[in-house]
Amino acid sequence: MKNLETKITDALNEIKKQTQLLPKIGIILGTGMGGLVKKLKEKTSLPYSQIPGFPYTSEKSEQEQLIIGQLSGKPILIMPKRFHYYEGFTSAQISFPIRLLSRLGIQMMIICNCAGGLNPLFQPGDLMAIVDHINLLGTSPLIGPNQDTFGPRFPDMKNAYDPELIIQAENIALEEKIRLHKGVYIAVHGPNLETPAETRFLRSIGGDAIGMSTVPEVIVGVHAGLCILGFSIISNVNLPDAFKVIDYDEIVAVASEAESKLINLIVKLVEGL
Repeated sequence: MKNLETKITDALNEIKKQTQLLPKIGIILGTGMGGLVKKLKEKTSLPYSQIPGFPYTSEKSEQEQLIIGQLSGKPILIMPKRFHYYEGFTSAQISFPIRLLSRLGIQMMIICNCAGGLNPLFQPGDLMAIVDHINLLGTSPLIGPNQDTFGPRFPDMKNAYDPELIIQAENIALEEKIRLHKGVYIAVHGPNLETPAETRFLRSIGGDAIGMSTVPEVIVGVHAGLCILGFSIISNVNLPDAFKVIDYDEIVAVASEAESKLINLIVKLVEGL
């Protein structure tokens, strides 16, 4: 824990060397998303590899940068790339950015992802506000010793996704004529996609969309006392009895096409905060 505190302090010092903006809102983007970064003004970018303790891959990707700037006149922090268990990252590595954001002063976190639809009423390109989740990752980022300065030993998850923010998002979607569903997100390990039998099971236990991210960040965010709003872009819808082979390139294409609706929703949401 002392080592983690040291890493967070070092990371905070590095960020504060680069910018004097103190964002209260953090946004984590998903697959095929990146257009929101272009909306920021007075941007400062910090490569993940230059932030002490921050996880990163060996790939030199423009997405692996922490970006701080102004959106609708408010200081915002954006993580264009997140981390997954299937990539080999540990719970400690996945949770570190959220711990850092909390210590930086982030109070509200908007988490976005690209998810497969389980609800037959959904269509590819639809947006879904996450109202709850089911953790099928088989682990939790809170396993291990707890330090009260980070959060309580047993955080309550009843309102992990803030109900008032969901209502605000619904109102904006109605005004902007954006179809916004509400639903339950299921997180699985991946990277393999689901079989028809697994898809039938996941729908039967109450899932509306499925993906390989988001839940670890939300758990750590709740532990840290953050106010959280989650969005899924529905990249495809697979029904167990009419199963189709999923093409990853098509998923990215759908996410990229639907991103403009999500950007509009987030910009209007930030304006009203």
